[in-house]
Amino acid sequence: MAGRSSFARKGRKPKQDAELDITSFMNLMIVLVPVLLMMMVFSRITVLELTLPELGDASAQNIDEKNQRLELVVRAEGVSVFYPQGYLVKEVPSSEQGHDYEAIQFVLKQIKQSLLNKDIDKKAATLLLEENTPYEVIVALMDTTRSYEDVLITSVVDAELFPEISLGDAPLVSEQGSK
Repeated sequence: MAGRSSFARKGRKPKQDAELDITSFMNLMIVLVPVLLMMMVFSRITVLELTLPELGDASAQNIDEKNQRLELVVRAEGVSVFYPQGYLVKEVPSSEQGHDYEAIQFVLKQIKQSLLNKDIDKKAATLLLEENTPYEVIVALMDTTRSYEDVLITSVVDAELFPEISLGDAPLVSEQGSK
């Protein structure tokens, strides 16, 4: 029996600590962390709340000015601003560079100011878009309609125009004359 116990002791090798080679992992982290931090700076998520225009008979609506809608009909040729719906305020033609967002915003500022002078705080506007309107144009028009930069005392602030934006389909060109 004594031979057996000495054999068992000789057969076992002492356990060695396992070596961890984390060099490749550290190299990955050195590259990955700055890239992820840079991506956080460039990606900014903005949530836009949209409401759909209400369905109903136009003749059944109240004639009260507070219930009237501001509509922007967006076409490739330009943007037509209607207030109240059906009454053309201004048509802003497009140029070769695209829509004239500053002119559209100027018209919207005038409408907002005239409403405020009548003690009407209207916040809703409807963008009526053609079928193939590019996404970039829709976002730029929403930004133009929502607010504008204004100087207040010594700082630049975003002044509110019409932040509650609804989207709809633009009427067909043949229907616009009767609208």
